[in-house]
Amino acid sequence: MDAPLTAAALDLGGATDAVGVVAAVLAGMVAGLFFTFSVVVMPALAPLPAAVGVATMRSINRVIITPLFLVLLLGTGVLGVLLAITGPWPRVLGAALYLLGVFVVTGVRNVPWNTELDALEPGTAEAAEYWPGYLRRWTAWNHVRTVASTGAAVAFVVG
Repeated sequence: MDAPLTAAALDLGGATDAVGVVAAVLAGMVAGLFFTFSVVVMPALAPLPAAVGVATMRSINRVIITPLFLVLLLGTGVLGVLLAITGPWPRVLGAALYLLGVFVVTGVRNVPWNTELDALEPGTAEAAEYWPGYLRRWTAWNHVRTVASTGAAVAFVVG
């Protein structure tokens, strides 16, 4: 029977500890970003007229896509996978939480809604009709991303 793949089996020594610390910090940063959207940004946009809210969110969605943001979002997932391969079960859990609760939710929920919003012209009846549902759905699924990335950070620390 083959021995399980572990940090000791790969002779990585303290490298997985360092990766775990970096992954925990990055996951915490992602959680903080999502948390800020859930409790500050989206509630601040909600009472605005639809034309202003749509225009502002479209701008945010364009500005946020930077190399730094992508490294943070994607790099945390890559580190999580590395930890899942070599780490104890809490780190496997952290990777699963991050991959499912951040990557999958972002790709299946939040990004498609952002794309739909981007296709709308602020100030139109169509945008005004879309906006309240967008706010509700987007924010609810952002709460999921917040909890998942926070759980991942905790799991990376515990592991």
